[in-house]
Amino acid sequence: MSSYRERLWPSIWIYLATALVIPASILVLAPVNLTAGIIAAAVLFIGLTGIFIVLAPVIEVKDGMLIAGKAQIPLELLGTPSIFKGGAATLQRGQRLDARAWLCLRGWVDPVIKIPLEDPDDPTPYWLVSSRNPEGLAAALSA
Repeated sequence: MSSYRERLWPSIWIYLATALVIPASILVLAPVNLTAGIIAAAVLFIGLTGIFIVLAPVIEVKDGMLIAGKAQIPLELLGTPSIFKGGAATLQRGQRLDARAWLCLRGWVDPVIKIPLEDPDDPTPYWLVSSRNPEGLAAALSA
C-alpha cells in the first residue's frame, strides 16, 4: 500500500502555451490548404497534450521504496530530506546542484526535496525531486 503518491502533472499554463501550435499550424498551412492546417493543428495540440500527460512522472513511497519516475530506491538507504521553495529551490536546481545527483525535476513545479543517500557504494550524493507537497513527501519518507 502506498503511503504517498503524487503525479507531477503540467500546470494549466503549459497547456495554454501549447495551444499556440494551433494558430501557428493554421498560419503555416493555410496558404496550401486550410483544412490541412486545421487538421495539423488539432493533431499537434492533442499529440503534445498526450505526451505531457503520459510523461508526467509519479513520485511514490510504498513497500519500503521511494519511486520517482522510473527510478526506485529502498528507504533504508535514504537520509533526512530537506525541503526547498522559491529562491532556495532555484539555487538547488542550479548553482548548488551536484552533477552526480539524480534528478526528477519538472520546471512547472517550484518546490524541491533533497534526499541524501547513505549508501557508501553509490556515487550519487542525493536525489533532487520536484514535489507540489514536499512536506507530505518528507513525512512519508521519515515514517
